[in-house]
Amino acid sequence: MPAGPVLGLDDDELSTCVSCGLCLPHCPTFRVTGEERYSPRGRIEAMRAVEWRGAPIDDEFVDFMETCVQCRGCEPACPSSVPYGHLIEHTRSVLTAQRRAAPWWLRHGLRVLRHPRLLHAGARVLAVAQRLRLLPRRLGLSAIPVRIGPALTETGDDVWLFTGCVMDAFMRPTHRATGALIGAAGAGYAVVRPGVCCGALHLHAGLHDEAVRCAVGTMSAHPGDQPILVNSAGCGAAMKDYGHLLGTEQAARFSSRVLDVHEWLAENLDAGHLDAQRCPSADGRPAVIVQDPCHLRHVQGAHLAVRRVLGLVADVVELDDDGLCCGAGGAFSATQPELAGDIRDRKVAAIERAIARSGATIVASANPGCMMYLDAAGVDVRHPVDIVAEAAGLVRGSTTS
Repeated sequence: MPAGPVLGLDDDELSTCVSCGLCLPHCPTFRVTGEERYSPRGRIEAMRAVEWRGAPIDDEFVDFMETCVQCRGCEPACPSSVPYGHLIEHTRSVLTAQRRAAPWWLRHGLRVLRHPRLLHAGARVLAVAQRLRLLPRRLGLSAIPVRIGPALTETGDDVWLFTGCVMDAFMRPTHRATGALIGAAGAGYAVVRPGVCCGALHLHAGLHDEAVRCAVGTMSAHPGDQPILVNSAGCGAAMKDYGHLLGTEQAARFSSRVLDVHEWLAENLDAGHLDAQRCPSADGRPAVIVQDPCHLRHVQGAHLAVRRVLGLVADVVELDDDGLCCGAGGAFSATQPELAGDIRDRKVAAIERAIARSGATIVASANPGCMMYLDAAGVDVRHPVDIVAEAAGLVRGSTTS
């Protein structure tokens, strides 16, 4: 028997799983491999073997944990409410602290996210390198813009608009579209310049201490009691869980202020706020396929709000894959390219079925990682707020053509 806990997992959380197997159809790695060890149930059993029965933390165990996309699709399917996300995050943090997980290049790359000016400079270098075909395909990156335009200008203090790191460096036009919709709803927004990193990708990679530092910085940068609107599903999920990450009442209060932007827009924006002259008529509305980011659907449970907002200007087309992951998973597409590619192939096949069924060609997805990874596979994917803001004539573009 081991002298004490090896992983330091919560025994109550670890014992919650009753091995019923209802999670299996909702696990993307199990679906593409058919192997029990690549399922939530299999991974929890491996955790128990290490924590309770003295099994070694060997290469096989590391492989079980490293190959989890952390989509958390198993959680809403679980009748026992197993907090799988907490278990895998904690286990990954232990492995990363032991230098058993998160390769050196990922660790160094994620450090850049805490330094916005360096991140923006690096994004421009990546854009040029991409055009010179110097970036490996395994990164799963879509076309990186060389120019992203000016930063947002504050319009008031009714809400905070969280600009973050990756979104501000790669997808600033989406921030402008988000700001335009907030304004159309009659509210003003405040922004932090330069943006701060929420720590979502660090937490996903097991870099717990880095994630905590990011969380503290994000909280300090957004004082007050206004709602904090987030247009990146992964960021929003992480920020809503600061109470658990930091374990303080202050963090829990901060998390209670965080909303996915679609949650706020669904309650505050309606057709009367939009330009009826510019919005498509009932017979001219585009059909838009919705791909739910895992951390919006499975963690935040905010995916229905996306449909209500999109429904102001478009007819929503559903996928038939029960919200399975696209394979992006933070840095998963770079660290596990073959497995991620197999998962993405299933998602693309579901999208192709939806296209054949509906005639729609545009896919809406509210997370930068999903957007870039699907775009790299040739999918015409756009953020829901871009689609709505353009259809309403609030921004220029071609998101509905």
